[in-house]
Amino acid sequence: MADTAPVGLRYPWETPPAHGTEAIEVAPGVLWLRLPLPMKLDHVNVYALDEGDSWTVIDTGFASKKSKAIWAEALAGPLGGKPVSRVVVTHHHPDHVGLAGWFQSEHGSELVTTRTAWLMARMLTLDEQSVLPQETVTFYRQSGMDPDVLAKRQSDRPFNFADVVAPMPLGYTRIKQGDTILMGGRRWDVHMGKGHAPEHATFWSRDDNLVIAGDQILPSISPNVGVYATEPMADPIGDWLEACERLAPLARADHLVLGGHKLPFTGLPKRMEQLIDNHHGALKRLVAYIDTPKSAAECFQPLFKRTIGEGEYGLALVEAVAHLSHLYQTGLATRTLREDGAFVYQRQE
Repeated sequence: MADTAPVGLRYPWETPPAHGTEAIEVAPGVLWLRLPLPMKLDHVNVYALDEGDSWTVIDTGFASKKSKAIWAEALAGPLGGKPVSRVVVTHHHPDHVGLAGWFQSEHGSELVTTRTAWLMARMLTLDEQSVLPQETVTFYRQSGMDPDVLAKRQSDRPFNFADVVAPMPLGYTRIKQGDTILMGGRRWDVHMGKGHAPEHATFWSRDDNLVIAGDQILPSISPNVGVYATEPMADPIGDWLEACERLAPLARADHLVLGGHKLPFTGLPKRMEQLIDNHHGALKRLVAYIDTPKSAAECFQPLFKRTIGEGEYGLALVEAVAHLSHLYQTGLATRTLREDGAFVYQRQE
């Protein structure tokens, strides 16, 4: 979800590094690199931490010939020919975990991530679908998806994790809430986020002002928080708000936040406040809007306050479901099944 331009945030670097051929040293021994993504959010940030004779890499980009070529350039160029001994994955989404298995199998790297991230990524890479599963069709219909959009999705081959995530071999090292990990000569406290992805790892340096945030904390955009057919009664909005409120007291104004997208920034206390307020504001607008029964697909305007295009439709729909389902599960709205098969939500009087 887009939100208003942050006030009180500062961006030490206005221009990101060129894909693969360039790295920006954001702190001693910490390099910021960027890989392209073939979508509206057209990049993912990755970070390399100097271990002396090797690197620890945070997140990887999609698995593709292009990404592998970019990594080859980076390893030979900005990374100075030193090997990647360890890959740390913040969460299971393809732009972050995509090449983790490749680094394991081709580079001998250790994979470090949360148990949920590893299980989700490995399960999804092994679950290849040639047609849209019936459960997903039902979920889309219950969400009020436009019939033409649904028909197109049923006729097209669905997106599969295996399209952009390399096979993941057995074996990884688990991190969990409360752990401390040594990376790049610093001790980092591990704190879990959730909402955008379950058991999403963030890293808070004890030795300086760095925070590696993945997609849990981003500037200028809020991460997508959606419900999917995998767990149709999930409450990621509740999860998101709980995680933000738990992480907010850790935030310092001097923290340099290294996120998975956009630019590194300072001003974290203000940003945490905005991330929380953004979703409370969306819920408030929705409650006012559903004075008459509405499906998720009929709630884009009050939720996002802008026109949703074809490329954003899927993410907008799952986020609308998440907000409405949160209202339903917290007793602020009722839910009934309409004749067309869509769930409609109405404010609880």
